[in-house]
Amino acid sequence: MFKNGRHLTTSVMKTLETLNFDNAVFRQLPVDNSGDNFPRQVKEACFARVKPTTLANPVTVATSAKAMELINLPQSELHRDEFASYFCGSTDIPGAEYAAHCYCGHQFGYFSGQLGDGATMYVGEVVNDKNEKWEIQFKGAGKTPFSRGSDGRKVLRSSIREFLASEAMYHLGVPTTRAGSCVVSTDTVVRDIRYDGNPINEKCTVILRIAPTFLRFGSFEIFKPIDRITSRGGPSAGKTDILHRMLDYVLKTFYPEISTDCKEDAIVALYKEIMERTARLVAKWQAVGFCHGVLNTDNMSILGLTIDYGPYAFMETYDPAFICNGSDNGGRYTYEAQPAICKWNVKKLGEMFSFVVPQERLDDTLSNWDTVYNEAYLKEMRQKLGLLTIQAGDEALISGVLSAMYKTQSDFTNTFLTLQNLNLINDSVEECTRKVLTNCLPVDVVRKFLKTTFSKSDCEALLKLVQTYATRQDGFNPLAMYGIEPAVVIRDAEIHRDMERLEKMSADDKTEHDKQIWEEILGKLKERLHADKEKFGGEAEQYMKARQGAMAVVNPKVVPRNHVIERGIAAAENGNYSLVRRLLEVFEDPYTTPAEDWMCERERDKPPCVVT
Repeated sequence: MFKNGRHLTTSVMKTLETLNFDNAVFRQLPVDNSGDNFPRQVKEACFARVKPTTLANPVTVATSAKAMELINLPQSELHRDEFASYFCGSTDIPGAEYAAHCYCGHQFGYFSGQLGDGATMYVGEVVNDKNEKWEIQFKGAGKTPFSRGSDGRKVLRSSIREFLASEAMYHLGVPTTRAGSCVVSTDTVVRDIRYDGNPINEKCTVILRIAPTFLRFGSFEIFKPIDRITSRGGPSAGKTDILHRMLDYVLKTFYPEISTDCKEDAIVALYKEIMERTARLVAKWQAVGFCHGVLNTDNMSILGLTIDYGPYAFMETYDPAFICNGSDNGGRYTYEAQPAICKWNVKKLGEMFSFVVPQERLDDTLSNWDTVYNEAYLKEMRQKLGLLTIQAGDEALISGVLSAMYKTQSDFTNTFLTLQNLNLINDSVEECTRKVLTNCLPVDVVRKFLKTTFSKSDCEALLKLVQTYATRQDGFNPLAMYGIEPAVVIRDAEIHRDMERLEKMSADDKTEHDKQIWEEILGKLKERLHADKEKFGGEAEQYMKARQGAMAVVNPKVVPRNHVIERGIAAAENGNYSLVRRLLEVFEDPYTTPAEDWMCERERDKPPCVVT
């Protein structure tokens, strides 16, 4: 059974040839067995049989021994000469059955119809000696019926990014899919990295992904009728018999604790569990500064796991409107928008469930989202600030700390570490402020990299539209059809005002500005900690030890910053994989300071790295 995405140390190890496959999904859900591997609509099926396309001269870039324990593979097997060939799809793994999953999705708010595994394929379900079943997937193993004219390949840079992020998130305590291996070959594909008309040849690469299941919200959208806006529908629209089969499969396999005595009650309970897991997941994202980048419904797991690492980023300089995806011009998937977007996605999942249960019951369930999310988020943030008790005003205090970070351009991860190491109970606010100021960017750097999505004149015009429609009860937003989020327009207006102010500000002015902001909020935090200590009881030393112990397990010393991963990618593209392997070691122990200081620091001389 699925045990919260955590692995247990295994005792009965397997070989590459003796993995214990039980590919039960094919016995439960309809499969297209035609083998027709060209772009097409896959109707009345949840999977389509495919075969991996072989690669020349595969070489292992890195493996996660901890992830591979999930399927009972010991390190000795990971070092075998045959390993790379097995785990890039060039040699069939005994017991594997390859297939591509059919799903649809709302992308950037609009229904896109059939999407599916265009570069990913199901390999099989491995049962380990703890009776846990883990689905394994290849990503980048070649064309499928869902490739839509592309080559079904992934390249080294994107594969390394997903490999490292998957394992890093797990060790940060964030529910996630896992990554077992990364294999590169001498075969190449053409990619235009920056979409600027300068394509290059890049090496084909395959990663092994591991999760209890890769079913997602979009898996249920294959049943969606023609969308009135996009005029697209799911390939299995109206097939409620298949929808019932999928719901039965999910309930029985992944949520066995839900009673199925009453089918309608069971589906509502399933929806509630998915909603709550998703809310708690995004709360953890916010707490570690993670920005997903592409929160479409096809990238949302039915188990509440982080899935499909594309243009993600761990925020460095705190900015609630941070956009990590270079294609998100309208700011739909900003850091601060993630909770609302995930709620919207859960609503879209409910619309599919409403084909078999009353919409009103699903809406009632979703109405609890804000409560579940806020409780989870406040719990995470209290611990990051070392607040051991719950008191009125905590939400305002947390918002105040984040506001101070934003106004002073502070590093998200390292500011929390600094706060963790302060002794606000005994030391003066002035002394503590001096330490926090080391995390703030100087004015010349801020002036250099502060940027907006829209020009000043465009922003002024858009702001008038936002203000005009802000009071409408129906929530109508005329900018939505252009993918423009009102929050981004409002933020841009603030930045344009800040730019004018910063142009007149000296280095000393900036320091004094930051000092005043932090002294004010640290004064409030000091008062709160004294109240916390009184409620906690005991001596000051005992309280500080308990407080710092709580913070130490939620404030990482290292996260996968984009510029850090880029160094590993650059070395790997030159044939040196040692840095990628070292980064994996570091990310497996994020609460310990690595020897390499640069892995813990933000890049100050370049703008934030975004990925398309």
